[in-house]
Amino acid sequence: MRALAALSRFVGNTFAYWVLLFAVLAFLKPEWFLSLKVAIVPLLGLVMFGMGLTLKLEDFAEVARRPWRVALGVVAQFVIMPGMAWLLCQVFNLPAEIAVGVILVGCCPSGTSSNVMTWLAKGDLALAVAISAITTLLAPLMTPTLIWLLASAWLPVSFLDLFWSILQIVLLPIVLGLITQRVLGARARYAVEVLPLVSVVSIVIIVAAVVAASQAKIAESGLLIMAVVMLHNSFGYLLGYLTGHLFKLPLAQRKTLALEVGMQNSGLGAALASAHFSPLAAVPSALFSVWHNISGALLSTWFRRMSEKQDRDLLARQTAD
Repeated sequence: MRALAALSRFVGNTFAYWVLLFAVLAFLKPEWFLSLKVAIVPLLGLVMFGMGLTLKLEDFAEVARRPWRVALGVVAQFVIMPGMAWLLCQVFNLPAEIAVGVILVGCCPSGTSSNVMTWLAKGDLALAVAISAITTLLAPLMTPTLIWLLASAWLPVSFLDLFWSILQIVLLPIVLGLITQRVLGARARYAVEVLPLVSVVSIVIIVAAVVAASQAKIAESGLLIMAVVMLHNSFGYLLGYLTGHLFKLPLAQRKTLALEVGMQNSGLGAALASAHFSPLAAVPSALFSVWHNISGALLSTWFRRMSEKQDRDLLARQTAD
């Protein structure tokens, strides 16, 4: 079990490399991965079940302790990323299926990757977990509402179909995970130790399946989609950080808002796009999954050094005094 837990930690720490590797493989050899498309929704449900296993009442205590800061992060998540997605679609005059895909990933809640990056960045981890948990629980209502409002101009959007899908893919597995955690008690700890491995394998398969199914379209429009994805992610980081600055939050919480806003549950975006629109609409989510894990790691490293520099400057001033 220890060896499996160690492997799980290693794979979790190298998440971005595995996603990038298998995305490239799926593009070069799509026939290897085409049959995996049917696994997209069940695998995402498995990831959400794992999230339910790790959630604790303490995660929601942060909501009661600092409600306005959690609310600020939740509002920023559901305003900045959907709004920026819509604006980028207008600016680049994107084709309908790609536009819907960009808006869809923008309307998803923040993902668990943002919690890991917040921890690496020396951000406020309790606040990050609370924001992720609340945005995920609100997703069945907020995500289909925002997609319907912003994407209906490009393609028909069924609010009810999206609502039921998110209930089944997100909320039900999380509830089952919470129940399992309560029933198993301390024994659930063993499952939690291998969750990074399960999550990485699941997301890698989802990304590979989406890339394989849309290989020809990616070859045709991939650079444009990638440019939009990179801008979307970067503006999310920037505007999330500036929101924290505007409301005079401490540095650790500004880092948290930047990462929580900029990083999305792109696996959910890919699953919804594949189920309700087309493989091409899932491509922005797949590319976002590749890119935000790379950019998030880079940004968290920079944020971590920023904190260390400030600590050194403070120590130098105290020494001088």
